[in-house]
Amino acid sequence: MEMPPRVIELDDLTLRRFDPEGDRAELFEVIDAARGHLRPWMTWVDEHSPDRTAEFLARRQEAWEAGRDFTFAVVLGGAIVGACQLFRREGGPDGVMEIGYWLHPAATGRGVATRAAGALVAEAFRFPGVEQVEIAHDPANRASGAVAGRLGFTQDRHRPAGTSEELVWRLGRQEGAIEDAEAEESVAKKSVVEESVVEGGGVPEDVVQDRKSSASHPPK
Repeated sequence: MEMPPRVIELDDLTLRRFDPEGDRAELFEVIDAARGHLRPWMTWVDEHSPDRTAEFLARRQEAWEAGRDFTFAVVLGGAIVGACQLFRREGGPDGVMEIGYWLHPAATGRGVATRAAGALVAEAFRFPGVEQVEIAHDPANRASGAVAGRLGFTQDRHRPAGTSEELVWRLGRQEGAIEDAEAEESVAKKSVVEESVVEGGGVPEDVVQDRKSSASHPPK
């Protein structure tokens, strides 16, 4: 079964698989501190709790082991500052994978979301048969769309998301996938200058039970 690496090092930025026990308290605190920042796009934050964080981390471990989706802690300066995820949407075509991400506001404006998403694009195209990668978000969340645009994605379509809709961006294998460290470094340098507030294409609240709105539901 194809799996991404458990740890992806990007100079001062690290993406690593969550530790259900070791990361539980820190992840709860990060989300709790970012409630106001995340609330416009992620309504579940008002129901956020330690128990929900523990449940989320347990589900993420199960999903990783099953090869369904892969959720990483975004670590900067030794601290968790967000999460990102590479997954296959339930019922979606086999050749498509999707990326979600969210950050604590203190980590925005530094190219972090662009670098993290770019690393997951590279990992997605290492999976056999994957020809396209998608990012979806609330159309009003322009900062999230800017990340997709910097990575070479193009707007593809709108799709239903709960009672509203989300904007879907798509990148093909031959249309600008990040294939090596030099390409990733180039994108990172550009994004440090251009990136502003990024709330997501968010990691889904519960990607096992509900894949309807990956852009607006990161972990509880």
